[in-house]
Amino acid sequence: MNISQSDIRRKYDKKVKIKLLFIPISIIVTIILMAIFTGVGAVDVSLKEILSAIKNIITNNSVNMEQKVIVFLRLPRIILSVLAGMGLAVSGTIMQGITKNSMASPFTIGISSAAACGASIAMIFGISLFSNSNLGIISNAFIFAILCAIFVYSISIKLGMKPEAIILSGIAINYLFSAVTSTIHFYADDHQLASAVQWTFGSINGAKWSHVLLLGVILSVSLCVFMRHSWILNAMVSGGDEMAKTLGINPDKSRTVVGVFSVFLTAAIVSFTGVIGFVGLVAPHIARLMVGGDHRFLIPYSAIFGGILLLVSDTIGRTLLAPVNIPVGIVVSYLGVPLFIHLIIQNRKEYF
Repeated sequence: MNISQSDIRRKYDKKVKIKLLFIPISIIVTIILMAIFTGVGAVDVSLKEILSAIKNIITNNSVNMEQKVIVFLRLPRIILSVLAGMGLAVSGTIMQGITKNSMASPFTIGISSAAACGASIAMIFGISLFSNSNLGIISNAFIFAILCAIFVYSISIKLGMKPEAIILSGIAINYLFSAVTSTIHFYADDHQLASAVQWTFGSINGAKWSHVLLLGVILSVSLCVFMRHSWILNAMVSGGDEMAKTLGINPDKSRTVVGVFSVFLTAAIVSFTGVIGFVGLVAPHIARLMVGGDHRFLIPYSAIFGGILLLVSDTIGRTLLAPVNIPVGIVVSYLGVPLFIHLIIQNRKEYF
């Protein structure tokens, strides 16, 4: 049976409309989950109480301790978990695209080990821009993550900015910073070592509105850049660099631009939350299995799934054994690994 070009076009447009329709629906679902999980904690509160607390803070009315906890502790934590999950998932999508490696993640180029090294130096030796403070740990983690990215991209540029060069350079730098971190830990006392190791677990504890605002701005700008390069990423992934060049695309330049924004976004997240692995690996795969490899849809869907995954993981971590907080980096692995394995088994043709 012959299928006309108009029929193919009509089916394609229908699929695109469905994918576009589910983006706002997914965003609404995420907002509903945020509202529900804000009320969940050591003391459960209703949506009415949450709205009342927000209103009182905005209008400078008197607020009780419970309302302060909602506005200054729970809400920043909830929003930061969603933003961090979105950022890690999108960065993972970009890294998988520019390296053409489905096992790549935001930490492929060694950002996590570099950030851990910077944080360890601040916690153990007190060497940072803001000594003996949480801000010193954050600044050190961010600076070392950026330095790591500079090293990797400098080596990659000399090697022609190819995907293989980025991955191999990242692996080498990752081992280097891991060795330095281990050496630093060797000289730490028990208390310092416990603090440094706990930082690597990843946690949303201590979230502040300033963190939310800064990360929100960085994520928004990065998403705009990524979406603008979505067609270019499609060409690079599906046809390779040679095909991209025939379309007038400079693959090395595009890979550098989106890579730099991905690194900057990841570095900002890690400096606030510590190392939260697996979100940047599993969320892009979930999105890819749902909507395919078109980066116009893969990027926003990865962000949504990543945000939901980290939001649910953090909520479980802070409520399961309350008042004890389980680091979100641990919980997300317990949730993500079985889900990821299930997806591989159910869709094994996509991988093998």
